[in-house]
Amino acid sequence: MKHLSKIVLILLPVSLSLSCGKNYLSQVPDDQLTIEKTFGGEATAEKYLANVYAQMPDEAHAHSAPDKNAGPWIAASDEAEYDWGNTISNSINISAYDASSNFVSAYWSNFYQGIRNASVYLQNIDKVPDMTPALKVQRKAEARALRAIYYFNLMRIYGPVIILNDVIAPDTPLSGMQLSRSSFDECVNYVTAELDLAAKDLPARPNADDYGRITSGYALAIKSEVLLVAASPLFNGNTAFSDLVNKDGKRLIAQQYDAAKWKLAAQASKTFIDGYVPSVYDLFRKNDTAGNYSPYLSCRDVFLVDWNPEIIYARVEASITDRQYDTTPYHQGAPDGARGAGALGATQNMVDAYFMANGRSIDDPASGYISTGESMFKAPFDDRQRITYNQWTNREPRFYVGITYNGARWLNTAVPDLITWLYVDGNSGRATGGNDYSPTGYVVRKNTTTGDRTIGGRSWVMLRLAEIYLNYAEALNEYAPGSPDILKYLNMIRKRAGIPEYGNGIAVPANQNDMREAIRKERRVELAFENNRYFDVRRWMIAPVTDAGPIYGLNINARMPEFYRQTAFEYRVFQKRNYFFPIPQIDINNDKQLVQNPGW
Repeated sequence: MKHLSKIVLILLPVSLSLSCGKNYLSQVPDDQLTIEKTFGGEATAEKYLANVYAQMPDEAHAHSAPDKNAGPWIAASDEAEYDWGNTISNSINISAYDASSNFVSAYWSNFYQGIRNASVYLQNIDKVPDMTPALKVQRKAEARALRAIYYFNLMRIYGPVIILNDVIAPDTPLSGMQLSRSSFDECVNYVTAELDLAAKDLPARPNADDYGRITSGYALAIKSEVLLVAASPLFNGNTAFSDLVNKDGKRLIAQQYDAAKWKLAAQASKTFIDGYVPSVYDLFRKNDTAGNYSPYLSCRDVFLVDWNPEIIYARVEASITDRQYDTTPYHQGAPDGARGAGALGATQNMVDAYFMANGRSIDDPASGYISTGESMFKAPFDDRQRITYNQWTNREPRFYVGITYNGARWLNTAVPDLITWLYVDGNSGRATGGNDYSPTGYVVRKNTTTGDRTIGGRSWVMLRLAEIYLNYAEALNEYAPGSPDILKYLNMIRKRAGIPEYGNGIAVPANQNDMREAIRKERRVELAFENNRYFDVRRWMIAPVTDAGPIYGLNINARMPEFYRQTAFEYRVFQKRNYFFPIPQIDINNDKQLVQNPGW
């Protein structure tokens, strides 16, 4: 697991990549003359490829986004909110950014930098004299897949982009760098073809020395993601963006709905499942100390057990301690290992999305949900009953994996009986923590260590099998509603989570619309705080509902019991233009063929 990350650190001081101040279409780097030396031996060529890998986002570093290509996606969705006002998620939530904002330029420049470096690698790797032909083939496939993945990252953020098939020659005049955007469908066709080509020459799963490298499984899993996005309402017959056209009149988003796109997305997910499950990947399951299956431990530890069978890809050497600082409450007086900022607050909107233990939504009259009062309750992370607000009792296991609530026992049991108090002057409240407190009255708990929060070293899970199952169920419901596979894979997620399956005490969704809603609810809960929700609500085109208006938490300025009162902590803004980031203004100015996204 250390191999890839070490060569990243070695290479960065001699990186051949673009500087932050240059346009993404800039000519070759100033140190172009070192290309011959770089590809003169296997050791330096490997270092160059590590530099290509370096653009993979470190999503654990979200509070400092866009540094390390970390995204603001969790707190820029209706899942969460950062306390700190300087996080870019807070700017996104109120639409206080534009085409000249630094973070808007950062992702555009960085991913194009990765694309360009991958192309340089592909053009030069055959020159390396001491690398075996077999290794050259594999490394080419890694670079090709990375390039396609970086394009996909750009497409999700900015919509249709420019496809740069080759590295721009150093003597290309400015007039030769006037490039227009490809249509979204053209981008999809290019990226999926590249992923298919790469997958043929990649191993299904890396050995321990190669953790963090691209595999055929990851390449084909990303293909399923690309096709799912392409089939979704944002890009499939979306007449709301009929005004997104190139200067020659070419439409960049398809205006006619095409059901076949859902078929392609479903087939891609099923091909992955048939090819890799269970021989390479399987849903992670864990027993408790008594040897009994534990849904709680299974859903919690899938993130904590490195490279378990569910993980399709993870980023090695991620900023794990940064994330654990964000999600460990302030805990005044506790030792450093159990004391953090607790500044990443889960919203009441997200809290309410979790099911009850009986598998029903809280608005279902049969759910048993109680909205007021307190009672004695033993949470699955605790060893005893404690007085608990009734809204948080008898919830499904994933709720206790995902949410730290007032009065919850902390995960680090090395600190005896440490309880998190989030009301105003509690040990983690606003008046106690200064600048470090939850802005919502809840703290995101998912993917937080059960030990010392200052210790990192594990990988950051970027894609896991559960997501592919949900991709398949969603695409199949749109393409072939009523297919038994829809219920099969949706229920596999619910069964692992320890809640009743549809058809086993809970009625099967009656039609395509009801099934669509069930799949979206499951996806929201299963993939909570995993950087999906921001993009999901946009591709479904429901963001004007989910990401606008009041977003709720608890009354963090009060003591008990007033603390329990649900309070709007922010009024968010979402307009049509917020479906995509703007194209950086510097590139609009320099490339006269490059059109801006609508509204910017």
